[in-house]
Amino acid sequence: MFNALKPQSQDKILALMGMFRADPRPEKVDLGVGVYKDADGRTPVMRAIKAAEKQLWEAETTKTYTALAGEPAFHAAMAGLVLGADYPKDRLSALQTVGGTGAVRMAFELARIANPDCTVWASDPTWPNHLSILDFMHMPRKSYRYFDAETRAVDFDAMMADLAALKAGDVVLLHGCCHNPTGANLTIEQWAAVADLLEQTGAIPMVDIAYQGFGDGLEADAAGTRLIASRLPEVMIAASCSKNFGIYRERTGCLMVLSDAAAKETTQGTLAYLNRQTYSFAPDHGARLVTMVLSDPTLRAEWEAELEAVRNGMLGLREQLAAELRQLSNSDRFDFLARHRGMFSRLGATAEQVETMRAENGIYMVSDSRFNVAGLNEKSVPVLARAIIAAGV
Repeated sequence: MFNALKPQSQDKILALMGMFRADPRPEKVDLGVGVYKDADGRTPVMRAIKAAEKQLWEAETTKTYTALAGEPAFHAAMAGLVLGADYPKDRLSALQTVGGTGAVRMAFELARIANPDCTVWASDPTWPNHLSILDFMHMPRKSYRYFDAETRAVDFDAMMADLAALKAGDVVLLHGCCHNPTGANLTIEQWAAVADLLEQTGAIPMVDIAYQGFGDGLEADAAGTRLIASRLPEVMIAASCSKNFGIYRERTGCLMVLSDAAAKETTQGTLAYLNRQTYSFAPDHGARLVTMVLSDPTLRAEWEAELEAVRNGMLGLREQLAAELRQLSNSDRFDFLARHRGMFSRLGATAEQVETMRAENGIYMVSDSRFNVAGLNEKSVPVLARAIIAAGV
């Protein structure tokens, strides 16, 4: 039977990681993998998480199963973080998931159960795993234009023109903040226009918010998601705790669904059913730590302060890189890097130019020129800037 299996295409980022590890050059720079790194190249455990783990170690008395859909306290903590303290409790159903990726997958599964004929619309470009999951599930998908490769900004007119073809029951995948892979975000006025269009068409928004706190701050990064949630009767939100809590390997995510209050019980039951059919109970450790941090004023203040330092560090690297490139190129064509937000930006380099930077300078980034800002530090920024100019970007 297994002789009939065919080789699967290798994930580009994982392949890039392998190439980086095999490169003997000490000055090499990894800008491919989407993991936050500090100035020393480490991905540290956040102080508040470490403190919560110590408290949990002292207090935990059992490792038995929790609720099938996850702990209600975790659902409430995440809803408060993403949607605000006054979120509509009578309309909210929630599911603890295996990472933000699990939340995305469960959202697609829920949409397919609710409307087997739905088409999912994703931005062009988007996180590659969005499309990979949809294709694996054999779900119909379409793309809408999003990023202008010339201006390195959102092409909002093209986006709205494409979304005008939405049908009732279709799902529109939106990035809550820190768009991956471009770093170019919608303004709050543009979010409002998208909400108008969704109201008119009857399409369902699905917001993937994986980087809350990495862009303009916890509240500002959630503004678009909250606007959508306040305007539309049905909304799906996939949230990740990997980046902003630094608990990548704990695989902690949450799927939140807003529906009519009359449909809440059935929606919640369907979410629990999906967990049961997929992996039964989601991992508890990371979710419990997140709940503790968000519920304890001291831990929360410590976490918010560290997260703000992380955010400002990435903004500083963006500004430094933009300034270096402005000086080297004697132009402002790279100023978009300082305007983008989050871990990622697209340089606008060709695949050949990206390969030149890897071969000649040990700079590793994805072939579409998406690079991880958090993979830089003050010393490597000038190295990258010189490589970009030398490659003719």
